[in-house]
Formats: sequence, C-alpha cells, structure tokens
Amino acid sequence: MKKPPPGTEERIAKMSFASVYPHYVAKVEKKGRTKSELHEVIEWLTGYDEEALQGLIDDKVTFRTFFEKCRLNPNAHLIRGVICGYRVEELESPLIRKARYLDKLVDELARGRKMEKILRFDE
Repeated sequence: MKKPPPGTEERIAKMSFASVYPHYVAKVEKKGRTKSELHEVIEWLTGYDEEALQGLIDDKVTFRTFFEKCRLNPNAHLIRGVICGYRVEELESPLIRKARYLDKLVDELARGRKMEKILRFDE
C-alpha cells in the first residue's frame, strides 16, 4: 500500500466539496460532457441524488463529511488506475481512496469514456 505525503489526508479531509465541485463541472464541460452526466457519476459512487448533492454544496461540507455520509457503491472497488500519481487501489487511507475514486471517475468522464464503463456495469 502506498502512502501519500504527510498531511495529505488532513488537507483533503478539511477541504470543502463545494470548493472542488466547480472544477469538476468545468473539467467535464470543457471536454463536451454535461453536468447531468457528472451528477450521474457522483450519484453512482456516493448515492447522493441531485437534491442531496446541492444540499451538501450549500452547506459547504468537508470531504470528510461528504464521504462519511455517503452510501459508497459496492462496486467502487472496481475503480482502478492511476490518479495524482498513485494507483487508487493501493491507497491506504480510506478517505484518500474515496476522494481519488471520485477524481478517477471525473477524469474518465472528461476523457470521453462510455458511461456504462465508468459506472462499472460490465465488470
């Protein structure tokens, strides 16, 4: 298992989801994908529907709270690959792993991967 630099977990834990969300939207829209598709990906991973997601954004919850309250998809462990220089499946910290799962899905969406592949329907 790999460990990111010291302090990474605490930095991610304290970061508000609302501060990162606009970057997710911009990234996928710049590549021709939609906010609706982004929400589908987030809902698949976390169980948050659009209303719940908006509430979390309005409340400016931290990533720690965002992932503590979510219902992580039982197939999330199928998310594999490198993001931010680390293989997501090798990350020790559950919080960092969950945050990188989300980063990986957003990245796959922006790269034009088919939704059924992103949502691990055929694995």
